[in-house]
Amino acid sequence: MTAATHSTLFPQVPETPDAVLDGLDPEQREVALALHGPVCVLAGAGTGKTRAITHRIAYGVRAGILQPATVLAVTFTNRAAGEMRGRLRQLGATGVQARTFHSAALRQLQYFWPKAVGGELPRLLERKVQLVAEAAARCELRLDRNELRDVTGEIEWAKVTQTVPADYPAAVAKTQRDAPRDPAVLTQIYSTYEQLKRDRSVIDFEDVLLLTVGILQDRQDIADHVRGQYQHFVVDEYQDVSPLQQRLLDLWVGDRDNLCVVGDASQTIYSFTGATPDHLLNFRTRHPDATVVKLVRDYRSTPQVVHLANGLLSQARGRAADHRLELVSQRDKGPEPVYAEYPDEPHEAESTARRIRDLIAAGVPAGEIAVLYRVNSQSEVYEQALADAGVAYQLRGAERFFERAEVREAGTALRGAARAGGNDSLLDGAEGLPSQVRAVLSTKGWTTRPPAGSGAVRDRWESLAALVRLAEDFEAARPGATLTDLVRELDERAAAQHAPTVQGVTLASLHSAKGLEWDAVFLVGLTEGMMPIAYAKTDEQVEEERRLLYVGVTRARLHLSLSWSLARSPGGRASRRPTRFLNGLRPGSTASGARGGAGGGGGIDRGSGRVAAAAGRTEAVERKPRQPVRCRVCGRTLTDAGEMKLMRCEECPSDMDEALYGRLLDWRAGQAARLSQPDYCVFTEKTLMAIAEAVPATEGELVVIAGVGNRKLTRFGADVLAICAGETVGEEPGEGDGES
Repeated sequence: MTAATHSTLFPQVPETPDAVLDGLDPEQREVALALHGPVCVLAGAGTGKTRAITHRIAYGVRAGILQPATVLAVTFTNRAAGEMRGRLRQLGATGVQARTFHSAALRQLQYFWPKAVGGELPRLLERKVQLVAEAAARCELRLDRNELRDVTGEIEWAKVTQTVPADYPAAVAKTQRDAPRDPAVLTQIYSTYEQLKRDRSVIDFEDVLLLTVGILQDRQDIADHVRGQYQHFVVDEYQDVSPLQQRLLDLWVGDRDNLCVVGDASQTIYSFTGATPDHLLNFRTRHPDATVVKLVRDYRSTPQVVHLANGLLSQARGRAADHRLELVSQRDKGPEPVYAEYPDEPHEAESTARRIRDLIAAGVPAGEIAVLYRVNSQSEVYEQALADAGVAYQLRGAERFFERAEVREAGTALRGAARAGGNDSLLDGAEGLPSQVRAVLSTKGWTTRPPAGSGAVRDRWESLAALVRLAEDFEAARPGATLTDLVRELDERAAAQHAPTVQGVTLASLHSAKGLEWDAVFLVGLTEGMMPIAYAKTDEQVEEERRLLYVGVTRARLHLSLSWSLARSPGGRASRRPTRFLNGLRPGSTASGARGGAGGGGGIDRGSGRVAAAAGRTEAVERKPRQPVRCRVCGRTLTDAGEMKLMRCEECPSDMDEALYGRLLDWRAGQAARLSQPDYCVFTEKTLMAIAEAVPATEGELVVIAGVGNRKLTRFGADVLAICAGETVGEEPGEGDGES
């Protein structure tokens, strides 16, 4: 990957309408020019669908064919809507509404509620979990956190499929849905939850859509008002539309046909929320005169990645599979996907972390690497492994960038400094925009070096560092830009939710990775029971799991790794099998019911770092099986990563030398500061606790402590052993300090 140029970070607005079309391929150009009548864009992963539809809107606006205020573009996430607004702004098409379904409906509901119902709109319930818990309690049920999450999701599904409590059991039976509780019990909780909302005059997010639909259905004057405001509609990710969202869209559009939908049935992965690709697949039936454009030129991924993606879908079944798109990579050849098998999960995580560290050392930015897994509970072992390897990471799913407290505070400080201009003493001696920004943000916690450790302090610093990098890019793209110019840029980005990049390897679930892409992607934990997930019972549920893996594969631009482990914990029974979805694609496997010639290139890494070069063969690698890790106090087999570091159960008594632990913490802080690295990159606190409990006297005793290993033994072993022996260590880091 080449670093993003300043021209791509801050592109010049096209001077003419025709210039908006420059750089589009023939199919994308066809989309951009199809400004009238129903349009259906079938867009494969990485084919530039957002580029095509934003250029379509921008060309229509710039050419005077579309009035900005009459265009409503809807999608499913705030991030996607923000990206769309950012791109439209860069193309000179300001004034276009790009929102999520909920955001657009909420604005209309707030505006029309006094006229349609009277009084103020009921308060919006931000999180329904607590109210669901109370409803369950009133039904004399006590739900743990996981059950509460599942029941809440089930209520959301019922509402977006327009299923009232009384009809819920029949809907479950009809759809063969695997309900988290007995349908009769869930009906009772659902009904009680709805009553509690009415008693307290609150509404939830699903009610926003339901109430908007109700008003538009019942009040023709209000429906006419909305249709007079919006004349042209664009719907992104149309395969994810729920029945309720489709009903709302129908009411918005009315009897007109200026509707453009964009989607890919092979990326339908949210059916558990009520999403269905049927509306996309039936579009031609509902609109026989529709213009249909297929985008299959993949600009994101190498031919090797695309080959594997096509191979996954070649074995698919069902209606969505019948409409799959065969992608054609437009990139130069790249490395083959790597298939890796490991004896257990910690081994898989440690090896993944080492390979990530090697990629970063080879020049791949940490922010361009992702580790993707099926469920969030898989992240912990990778967090620990990356920390042990000294690799910074970020968990996907945190609050939006411009809503973070430190970012709001930074914006206020920058705005104040811009107003004060030369009268702000903070800016004395600060030459150039980046220097001014650094000076202002230094009062908010930004420093030239990242703070030691992880957690909230590190997260705050990363947010401020992202603003500093943005200022550097902004000045490079706009020489002579002032602090006022930057503040205006930040305001526009905040309005569009167009956030700058925060550095660090991304850890994310496959579902939350939808719509994102990275130079290098590690798909981990690919075993039967996890992929497909154990509760995927029906054929359609299994096919959705296949599509989920397809989404994961197509997130990778260049480097792709697929791995699995045979046991959960060291020494455990090797009873796991790699996912069936890779049969016939990974070397050494045979296809089961393949629909046609999909073959998988690349070798297979059996956890040793060696890759088999011969196609269709796997290299047998001898490895010493790991022994079970047992608690040194009670003897129980340990499976938790943190407990395995301590070599004891969390609840078992500790014989840690507290004074030694304190000296180790002080030493670690000094080392981290000198190396300009977070504390955990030296040793995690769990590793230091294990050292303080074991008090090793030799290198052999130290190296076997989890989290040490040969690399850190070489780098820090002499100091640690000296501290354990009660000696005073020197100021300078030990040998090997130049290692990454």
